[in-house]
Order: sequence, then structure tokens, then C-alpha cells
Amino acid sequence: MNQKSWTIKELLKITADYLKEKQIDSPRLTAEILLAQQLQTNRISLYLNFDQPLTESEISGYRSFIRRRLAHEPVQYITGVQEFRSLEFIVNSHVLIPRPETELLVELAAGRLEKQTGPRNCPPMVLDLGTGSGAIAISLAKEFQEVLFWAVDISAEAIKIARLNAQKHGVLNKIEFLQGDLLKPLLDKGVSFDIILSNPPYIASHEYNDLPPEVRDYEPCISLDGGEDGMLFIEKIIMKAHNVMNPGGWLMLEMAPGQTEKAIMMAEKVSVYGKK
Repeated sequence: MNQKSWTIKELLKITADYLKEKQIDSPRLTAEILLAQQLQTNRISLYLNFDQPLTESEISGYRSFIRRRLAHEPVQYITGVQEFRSLEFIVNSHVLIPRPETELLVELAAGRLEKQTGPRNCPPMVLDLGTGSGAIAISLAKEFQEVLFWAVDISAEAIKIARLNAQKHGVLNKIEFLQGDLLKPLLDKGVSFDIILSNPPYIASHEYNDLPPEVRDYEPCISLDGGEDGMLFIEKIIMKAHNVMNPGGWLMLEMAPGQTEKAIMMAEKVSVYGKK
């Protein structure tokens, strides 16, 4: 096999068949993405150069990628990037991989910001709690030039990645990044927000071991495990958000469908006994 001159077409075919045999999701797509990564090109170029022979070094590097995927490492961590709202974000094992469902959270926030922007004494303020890769704050900052953003994460490594992504997309000067536990680093800053966004950990601890190995074994547990019923961080945010929220402000959280009723009850409790 080492002496055979493999072409792109041949290597993709044999790799996709092998990944399918090993029950890896989207075997053909995975084969294409990882070969494009190895060749530092894109998937379209692979098809335009189907008959291109590959060097032993290129094949060896590709095999390394495939071995990592067979060990269930997510493709996004192998390539180091993930697309979110048509933007490419740097990701690694220190940050959760941005997912399509989180785009809905961003779309809802964008809808509110469209109504809030316009002449006023101060620009709208938005807080992204548990920013991770920075996908939420950065994608909104790209869209709303007049809005100011703050982003908090407990992980120093996550903040580093988020800063790199903000720099990559030209919005580093529009986002204030802070390391700390949820709202704690904000309490002495004298700031308040019109919108608070978060995709907090909301997987119940007893469900964690049932997650796919790509998630359970590679993505940061701190970004997923939400305690006994998955509500630990959701409750902390709901019960304390009013301390840094402007009157009429909005709190938007991603959570599992079965958690919404509890979250609403918590929010109603705050509105009755606390500050709305």
C-alpha cells in the first residue's frame, strides 16, 4: 500500500467506506473535510483535482486525522474551526463547539437589538455569560456596530480563544472580556445591560455519561454539566441577573425544553420578591 500512488478520488472513496464501516457519522463529508484540511485547501478544490496524486507525507498526515476521528474526536477540534452564523470560529477542547441551536438565541437577541437601536443617550449594552469561543457576542458585534458588548467566562483558556476570534473578526475593541464566575466579576464594575445572553451548562449530571463520546470525552465538562437537574447555572443566572440589568432589560437563556417551566417559575419568583 505504501508504494501505491493514491489520488484524491481514490483516497476519499476508500476512507469514506472505512469510516462508514466503523459507524462514524457523515463518513463521506468527514473524509472530505479532513483531506481538505490536510492539503490546506477546500472541498471544491478536491473535486476539481480528483486525479491529483498525493505524496506519502500528505497521506501520512491524513491518516493521523482519520485515527483521531476514529477515536471520536470531533471534526471541529481536528480542523480547529467551526462555522457559526456564516462566520468561522477558532475552537479547541477548551471551548464548547458552537451549535446551530444557539444561532436561534442570537437571532432572538438580534430582533430585540433592532428595536432598541437608534438615537438614545447611551448605546445598548449586551452581556454574553459563559462566552466560550465568543460566538454569540462576536456574531452580534459584527452585525450591530453601535452596540457595546461584555463577555464573561470562568475559563482563562476560553477567554484567550474568544479574544482570538474577536480579533479575527475585527470586533476586539467592541467587546470587554472578563474572566470569572458568571456575574461575579461584573458586580463591582458599575455596569448594567439591556440584554443578557447565555448558553449555560444545562445537561443533568446523571445524563452526562449517556452523551455521545464526541461530546462526553472531548468537549469541556464545565460547559455542559448543569448539576443534579441541569438547572444549577440557569437558576444562578435567573436569580442574580437583575443586579446588572437595566429596567425593561431582557434575559435570554438556552436550555432544554423540559427546563423552561422551572425557569419561568424562577423568573416569576424574582419579579415578585426581587427586582424585575
